[in-house]
Amino acid sequence: MDNYFNNTSLVRLLLKWKYHLAVIFVVAVILGAIFSGPAFITPLYKSEAIAYPANINAYSDESETEQMLQIIQSQDIVDSVTKRFNLMEHYKIDPEYPYWRSVLLEEYHDRVKISKTMYEAISITVMDKDPQIAADMADAILYFYNVKIADLHKSKRREVIDMYDKQLRAKRALIDSLKNQLEVLGTTYGLIDYSVQSQEIMRGYLKTFDGSDARAVNNTAVKELKENIQKLGGELLTTVEMLQHESRTYVDIKVEYEQELRFYNSNLTYSNVISKPYPSDKKAYPVRWIIVTLAAVGGLLIAILVIFALENKKKLTDYSSAA
Repeated sequence: MDNYFNNTSLVRLLLKWKYHLAVIFVVAVILGAIFSGPAFITPLYKSEAIAYPANINAYSDESETEQMLQIIQSQDIVDSVTKRFNLMEHYKIDPEYPYWRSVLLEEYHDRVKISKTMYEAISITVMDKDPQIAADMADAILYFYNVKIADLHKSKRREVIDMYDKQLRAKRALIDSLKNQLEVLGTTYGLIDYSVQSQEIMRGYLKTFDGSDARAVNNTAVKELKENIQKLGGELLTTVEMLQHESRTYVDIKVEYEQELRFYNSNLTYSNVISKPYPSDKKAYPVRWIIVTLAAVGGLLIAILVIFALENKKKLTDYSSAA
């Protein structure tokens, strides 16, 4: 019963002040509509780009998407976008203000939102008073992301290329040294092929000589070659085996070197754009009906509280007079 009488009293009170409340409601709606207009709140347009990472490898335990998110939020990209679009002037920030950089970064991060979607893509949302600039900024963020990844990869590949180049030069020097050593063994000592020449020496010793001068000369050459093989045959075998091994190693390193060089000179992109940003034809902020609704409801609530206060004050005054 108490709740019934309280509710009945509340309804009677609202009916008593209904004209005042109606006027306050209308005024609140009008004021909400006025102050949510472009004269007081600058309308902002939204542009969004959605992209997946490509041609990158994750570091540590992060995913490729997390790496893209980390890099795309880097200060280098923020500075590049700020410089390209002259955001100091665009956001009307006074360069003489001592904390202009903090204001600029705060304004930038208020209008640029970068997040990971539920499908492991990256969403870049830009709000701006100019719909074309909003779309261009979203596109520029992806462009500078590609540039930064390319610079990171090229710097590391340059280190690998320099390392391979140093190895190749060392291998070439060693191979040239081994070739010179083989040339000395061939021209000075007549050692060319250990296996073939050993067989020829055996044939020479097994032949029957008839004592002619030609045979004597031939027998002398065979003896000399035999002595050279006995003395330098091991060095010949070692040199040939080293030359073959170093030549194979040189080819393997050169293949890896050329692959790194090919990637270094290529112009890869590091994002697959699923949804390109476009200039919006409808503002995203402010949502005027929400502001008008909140203004009307707020105005009514404040008015009701004031009415309660006035009615209670009147009751207290009447009670004091009666006492």
